[in-house]
Amino acid sequence: MHIQVQINEEGALRNQRYAFTDRFTLVSELLQNARRAGATCIEINYHPAVQVLCVNDNGCGIDDFQKLLSFHESGWDTATGTSEHPFGIGFSKCLYAASRCVIASGNQRVDIDTAAALARASFNVVQTEADDAVIGTQVELHGVDLPDLASRIETLCLGFPIPVLFNGDPLQRRLAEDHLEMTDSPMGKVYLTGTHDGLHNHHTVVFLQGFCVMKPIHIAVDQVNVVHLDSTQFMARLPDRDKLIDEDVQRKRIDAELKADWRRVLETAKVRIAPERFADMFYAAMRSWGHLDLLNDLDVLPCELCSLISAYPIQCHSGAIDYVQRLEVPIKRQDVESGLVTLVILDWLNEENTARWMLAQAQSHVLIDSFGLDAGHWAQRHLRLLEDEPLDVQVVAEQHRTQMEGRWIWPTVVLCEAIKIQVGDECVVITDDGLFHEDCLYIPRGEHSGEAVRQASDFMNEYEQFMESDLEADRENLADLIRHLRSVDPVQTLYSMLQELRLGKYPLLHGKCFQLTVGTGTAPGHSLELID
Repeated sequence: MHIQVQINEEGALRNQRYAFTDRFTLVSELLQNARRAGATCIEINYHPAVQVLCVNDNGCGIDDFQKLLSFHESGWDTATGTSEHPFGIGFSKCLYAASRCVIASGNQRVDIDTAAALARASFNVVQTEADDAVIGTQVELHGVDLPDLASRIETLCLGFPIPVLFNGDPLQRRLAEDHLEMTDSPMGKVYLTGTHDGLHNHHTVVFLQGFCVMKPIHIAVDQVNVVHLDSTQFMARLPDRDKLIDEDVQRKRIDAELKADWRRVLETAKVRIAPERFADMFYAAMRSWGHLDLLNDLDVLPCELCSLISAYPIQCHSGAIDYVQRLEVPIKRQDVESGLVTLVILDWLNEENTARWMLAQAQSHVLIDSFGLDAGHWAQRHLRLLEDEPLDVQVVAEQHRTQMEGRWIWPTVVLCEAIKIQVGDECVVITDDGLFHEDCLYIPRGEHSGEAVRQASDFMNEYEQFMESDLEADRENLADLIRHLRSVDPVQTLYSMLQELRLGKYPLLHGKCFQLTVGTGTAPGHSLELID
């Protein structure tokens, strides 16, 4: 007994209507046919009230109408077959989507009842008068339900290479080859966003034969890379042709080609523009696309890599780090190698490294993101890892020590004249800001605000909620405790209270001398007199 592959033609015709997953494949197939026919303009008209779709093109037309009803036979010339791999089903979708198809080309016209056609009926192709000759091809489909076509057609033709009019209005085709500054690539034509200003993006829209086969979830048309694939190298899957064959493999190839294209752009820009401008403009693109080695021979560091501690460093919840500011002027190599600028690496502030942050702030050291440099970069030899250097914290002239009973934190509070911090061979003395170190809040003479509680905790609970009320309560608690502990000396007590008032903000008080008298008893008042 011998067996062989056989085809149930009636079953194949009946079931193919379920092969197409997108109703708009009907439109894309007609556009594809017009493009392959050499059309330079396509007109689409759709009337949802009567469900009639008309597609007219000025291509070479149809010489053999039998090709319309021949499934899986391309009908295209050898060159088109070699370059585009047509599957021969370009018109079949019409038979399943419409109740009636009227096609005219040149002096020929045919009117097809689709139900009869799928039942294998034959149709007469009639000859028309010479005055009625159609240039190109006209397709008129009846009973076509495309209620969203008006809102979808612009996206459908976003990268289509031929001008398209829909209901009389031209579509923008913003990602078509003739609308973008495309460059040649081994995989086709490529447009890279950000090549002029450095505002790069990894979001990429990929087209094959004018239709999208790969895209991000959300498209910002003016901020995407665009690839028009070479159809001799890539094929899309049947029947909708909206996905590449072996998409996972092809995606890796496309990503690799985009990376190589960016390399060429960056190498050209590096020669054309000044090093400072190149590093500042294209650093993010170099880092994102894996070309950090292009910085290795430049004598400047990108501003994006470097920052200063511009305010009191605190623990804080994500997104609220405002005490570190990026540099506005790039650092030069000679300043680093001469020691004028010290580059340091620090982990984000936590209860273990507050003293190291305070030293870096006091010394105006520059924080640098070492992961943003290539391993062979010259700056790697000049980086100080403060976390790895020995740390010593000493209290200068301790005055009081007590336990703070806060709402969120319970540290030991130490009042002192100053705090001495030594990291490695470097030493600073802090007199104006508090320091949290090893479960103690060290409060030097110039600190009175209670802000030091923010070095002890970020006030985030286990549900990642910011406990703002607890922060305010503990900050006031510490400020009150500081005032209380300093109250052993009348002058120091009053001085501490006046510090909070910031009297220097009021010009009317400048240079004035006052006499203050505080009463006695359980609820004493006070009197104030201006002295000439």
